[in-house]
Amino acid sequence: MSGHRYSDHDVEHYDRPRRRTRPRTKERPSYDDAVEGVVVTVDRGRFTLLVGATTVLAVKARPLGRKGVVVGDRVRVVGDSSGDDGTLARIVEVVPRTTTLRRTADDDDPVERVIVSNAEQLVVVTALADPDPQPRLIDRALVAAYDSGMKPLLCLTKADLRDPESLLSTYRSLGVPWVVTQRGGDLAEVREHLVGRTSVLVGSSGVGKSTLVNALVPDAFREVGIVNAVTGRGRHTSTSAYMLALPGTVDGTVDGTADGTADDVVGGWIIDTPGIRSFGLAHVRPEDLIGAFPDLDEMTEDCPRGCTHGEDEPECGLDEALAAGRADPERVSSFRRLLAARSVSDY
Repeated sequence: MSGHRYSDHDVEHYDRPRRRTRPRTKERPSYDDAVEGVVVTVDRGRFTLLVGATTVLAVKARPLGRKGVVVGDRVRVVGDSSGDDGTLARIVEVVPRTTTLRRTADDDDPVERVIVSNAEQLVVVTALADPDPQPRLIDRALVAAYDSGMKPLLCLTKADLRDPESLLSTYRSLGVPWVVTQRGGDLAEVREHLVGRTSVLVGSSGVGKSTLVNALVPDAFREVGIVNAVTGRGRHTSTSAYMLALPGTVDGTVDGTADGTADDVVGGWIIDTPGIRSFGLAHVRPEDLIGAFPDLDEMTEDCPRGCTHGEDEPECGLDEALAAGRADPERVSSFRRLLAARSVSDY
């Protein structure tokens, strides 16, 4: 210590050292050199992409902040997109999504989670037996499909164990297309519904999703589980969503479109998802569900404000249409069952 005593004069004339910082700018990088890819799976902050026919590992760039990146997203990346071992690209932009499949943990949870994006078709996979079908879970998946603007497809597996007619009769009035499969059976009809589009498969554990994926994409090697004989529930085998190209999809493209060569055959994409035991729909407004049923929607034009079109709504246009014979009772009943599924959970 020098023994120097500081006076008021010293304090008044003290200049605090200034930190050296770069001047702020509102200009953002243009990323003119960015290339486009599609996210095929996500694992602990690492994103596996397809950039053309090259598999690339990437991380999310800091400017994206808390913006989520999910399977199916079309993204723009910079950095090393060679796909060589040890290389890492950066995702700098998420291309606007065409569709989003969302769900919440339960119906009271305000936080919604995007499962996949940019899928055109939701394939609801359910077993006819082992495990038994869960109609309420099917209904909820259909509500999610209608809410997201995706086309639904009901895929009934294990038809060798039970006749599908009893379950199909429940959904015919909704006009939902369906396919039936059995173990070791021909999948030509399933492929016909999948070709040329991106489809996401959802369903409970043990219903045969991974078995179906392995049959459609032989080199997928998705792990197959078994059903617990006591609980009747399947064991989770798929732990994350994974996007796979169906055989016939053109190499070198992200969206499965042809590049003009003679060997072009457009296949499609399927997204396998982990088995679900609940499908929260807190993000779906009951009054919006009617929009997925144009023939019923036009019958509700004179409904009182705030009418949800449920069974207990007074002066609902659907009831008036039923009384006048202008509405199909089974279709109205099916719609109201979906409406009830939106707010009632048995899981």
